Amino acid sequence: MDAIMKKISKHDQQIALSSLDTLRSKVHKIKRRKDGSLNIRINNTDIAIPGLAFSLLSDILSNMAEGKPVSVLSVESQITTQEAADRLHVSRPFLVKLLETGEIPFLKVGSHRRILLKDILEYEQRQQAMRKKQLAFLSKQAQKLNLGY
Repeated sequence: MDAIMKKISKHDQQIALSSLDTLRSKVHKIKRRKDGSLNIRINNTDIAIPGLAFSLLSDILSNMAEGKPVSVLSVESQITTQEAADRLHVSRPFLVKLLETGEIPFLKVGSHRRILLKDILEYEQRQQAMRKKQLAFLSKQAQKLNLGY
């Protein structure tokens, strides 16, 4: 199931904020079960929700309360090159070069390239790790050279 909300209305934003506030204030009343799920009582009915799903719900409400668009996609979803480029904040031609050089795996559907969302997320994580490593190197070098920051 893939769900995308393009624009959050002011009314939805207010409902999300109210729900988030209620969720946060009542969180101490939620009982954590031995299997890691959470028990929530709604209209005298107990519902078990996986802890991760509860965390995602909080994130969704938080983003909606801020008026940010929200999308929920399976990591197994196939996305287009344009969607992948938008996700990575790069141009589509640059993304195609990443695909063709093997940096990111892809599938061909006819003449179209499709990319698994999980592969884009993995690429993002690799890039972030590399940036952190390079930043640590530069910081260490700046300290060694006594550059004053």
